[in-house]
Amino acid sequence: MLEKFKNNYWIVSGTLNFLQNFSGVLFGFGSFFFLVRILSKNDFGVWTLFMSTTTILSVFRDGLLRSATIKFLASTNDKEEKGKIISSSFLLAIFITLIVLCLLLFLSDELASIFNAAELSYMLKIYALVFISNGLLMLFNFIEQANLKFKGVFLTNLITQGVFFAYILYCFFFHKSIGLTTLVMVQFVCSVLATILSYSLVKQYLYLSFQIFRNHLKSIFNYGKYAFGTSLSAILSNTVDQMMLGSMINPAAAAVYNIAVRILNLIEIPTGAVATIVFPQSSKRVETEGLVAVKYLYEKSVGTVLAILLPPLILIYCFTDLVIFLLAGEQYADSANLLRITLLIAIFMPFGRQFGVILDSIGKTKTTFYTVVVTTTLNLSLNYFLIKEIGVIGAAYATLIAMFLSFIWAQVLLRKILKVSLLKCFYYAYKFYPDFYKQYIKSYFSK
Repeated sequence: MLEKFKNNYWIVSGTLNFLQNFSGVLFGFGSFFFLVRILSKNDFGVWTLFMSTTTILSVFRDGLLRSATIKFLASTNDKEEKGKIISSSFLLAIFITLIVLCLLLFLSDELASIFNAAELSYMLKIYALVFISNGLLMLFNFIEQANLKFKGVFLTNLITQGVFFAYILYCFFFHKSIGLTTLVMVQFVCSVLATILSYSLVKQYLYLSFQIFRNHLKSIFNYGKYAFGTSLSAILSNTVDQMMLGSMINPAAAAVYNIAVRILNLIEIPTGAVATIVFPQSSKRVETEGLVAVKYLYEKSVGTVLAILLPPLILIYCFTDLVIFLLAGEQYADSANLLRITLLIAIFMPFGRQFGVILDSIGKTKTTFYTVVVTTTLNLSLNYFLIKEIGVIGAAYATLIAMFLSFIWAQVLLRKILKVSLLKCFYYAYKFYPDFYKQYIKSYFSK
C-alpha cells in the first residue's frame, strides 16, 4: 500500500508539474505572439517595462518566503506549530506588501517619467490591487505544496494565464483594441478568481494564530534571505537590460530587445527542467556518495542540456530572420541581430544554472549568492556603458560579456571544489545521441 502511494504521488505530482510548466509556456508565448500583433511597438515596449518592474516586485516577496514556508511546514505535523509558521509567513507577507505598496504609490510617477511612458504610472497604481491578491494566492500555493498537493497550484496557474490569454485571443480575432491599463485590470480579475479557488482547496490546512512569534519570524527570514537575494539578483540580471533600454533610449527599444529575450526564454526551458530534477538528486547523493557523485551529476546534466539545446540553437541561428518574422512579424525585423547574440548567451546558461543548483545542494548558498550579485552588478555596469555607446545592441553584448566572465569564474570554483572537468561536459553531450539511440530508438524497433 505504501509503495502504491509513493508511485501515485510521483505520477500525479510529476504530471501536474509537467502540465503546469507546459501550460505556462504555451499561454505565456501565446499571449506574447498576439500582443505584438495588436499593440504598437511603443505600447508593447511599455508593457515589457511594466512586466519587468512587476516581476522584480513579486520576487521581492515570493523569493523571501517560498523556500522557508514550504520547508518549515513540510517538516512538522503539529497543527500548533503549523499555525505559528503560517501566521509568521502571513505577517512577513503583509509587511513586505505594505513596503511595495508605498513604493508603487511614491515611485510610479517617477518611473513613468524615467521611461518616458505616462501610462505606466496608472498601470503600476492599478497593479497594487494585483499585488495584494497575488500575495494571498502565493501563500495559499506554498501551504498546498508543503502538504504535497499540487492540484491547486496547477489550476490557479491555468486560470491566471489561461483567462489572460483568452482575453487577448478574443481581442485579436474580433479586432478589438487593447488599452494597457485594461490588461492590468484583466490581470487583477484573473488573480482574484485564482485566489478564491486556491482558498477553497487549501482552507483545510490553514491554521492561523493572531499572535507574533518572534523566533518563527526570525527563522523564516534567516532561511529565506539568501534564496531571496539570489532570486532577486537573477531577476535583475534578466530584466535590467530592458529597463535601461526603456530609460536610456525609449520603450520601443525595450520592445525590440524583448523579442530576442522571449525566444531565449523558450530555449532555456530544458535547462530549468533538468535543474529541477538535479537539485534533489544532488542533495541526496552528497549525503550517501559524497562529492564524486555530485561532480558526475554536474557534468552529466550540463552535457545533457547542451545536447538538447545545440541543434535548435544552430537551426535558429541559420534562420534568424525567418524566426523573427514568424514569431513577431515584420515590424520587429531589427531584432534579428540581437537574437544572434542572445543565442550565444544561451550556450552559457546550462553551466550557470547547474552551477547554482550544485552549490546550493552541497550547502554553499552564500557562494551562489555572491556570484549572482557580482554577475548582476557587472551586467548593470556594462549595460549602462554599452547602451550609451552603441545603442540597443549594447544590451546584448553586455549580457554576453557578463555571462562569459561568470562562466569562467564558475568553472574555476567547480574545478577547485569538485574537480569538475569542462571537457567531460562536452563528452557527455556527444555521448547523449548514441546513448539515446541505443536505449530508446533501437530498443523500441527491436521489440
